[in-house]
Amino acid sequence: MKKPASLFNSTFQALLFGSLTLGLAPFVPEPHLLGKLRWLWGGAVGMQLTDWGDLLLHGLPWIALITYTMWFYSRAKK
Repeated sequence: MKKPASLFNSTFQALLFGSLTLGLAPFVPEPHLLGKLRWLWGGAVGMQLTDWGDLLLHGLPWIALITYTMWFYSRAKK
């Protein structure tokens, strides 16, 4: 019988590592992604193209991690 797949596989580990390192760097004085999100929630006044690209690059690992987790659980239910 086939062993059930575990969410904590190498793909998930790589996405989690990328999210915690690239997605949050630099860490001091606050994670960069959180600062960009606060700026966005505050109306994004003064955000230039590089700021939007920075938000995308720091948010992409988190988007990939969430998407993979949702895909894994939707596949497991079948």
